[in-house]
Amino acid sequence: MREKQMEAEKPVWRGEAALVAAVIMNTFGVVLMLYSGSGISAISSVPFAFSEVFPHLSLGTWTYLFQGLLILSLMILRKRFVPEYLFSFVVGFVFGELLDVYELWIHILPETTGWRVIYFVVSYLLISFGIALSNRCRLPIVPTDLFPREMEQITGITYSKIKISFDVICLAVTAGMTGIFLGHLDGLGAGTILAAFTMGKSVGVMGSWMDRHVRFTSFLSGEKLCRYAG
Repeated sequence: MREKQMEAEKPVWRGEAALVAAVIMNTFGVVLMLYSGSGISAISSVPFAFSEVFPHLSLGTWTYLFQGLLILSLMILRKRFVPEYLFSFVVGFVFGELLDVYELWIHILPETTGWRVIYFVVSYLLISFGIALSNRCRLPIVPTDLFPREMEQITGITYSKIKISFDVICLAVTAGMTGIFLGHLDGLGAGTILAAFTMGKSVGVMGSWMDRHVRFTSFLSGEKLCRYAG
């Protein structure tokens, strides 16, 4: 009874606003991490590899093509058509377009070593917080964030383990593609590796903090897809 009362007393955040904030933070975080010189984030490393090997399409375009593949994979695993996933693809399309927008002006930022370290730290925190926020917005989210969340429900494996495994697989694909087609590793750096092996835990810590202090609601609050994890 006491727990229910404490839950009801928490401030309520709108999931729609949380989703918008998460998309803005994550897209900026992805571009900022790449600009820091420490490597691109794992969730965007595969589209980045394709954009380098096949440059006739932009990073944003390859991003929502990759996200479409993730959505299709989830439907195959669930063995049914999930209408809510289509909205997730729309969110993914906006995500891809914002990446291209940020890339247009990110080069105005200073590029000294000290600033690059700051860029990495800020981008790491932005992406971690954005993923934790989107996991709780009670709406279909960006496919690269949706995929590990839904895989937790499908497989029963904890979110942090799935997130880390997903990131590591993305990095392996990126290393293989750029190594074979470009003759060198591209987009991968110390920051990329660090983020791949630790971000799942960081998302969990930030998510736990959110759970203790706020609760979320949206127009889809009663839908099955709105369950969150990690």
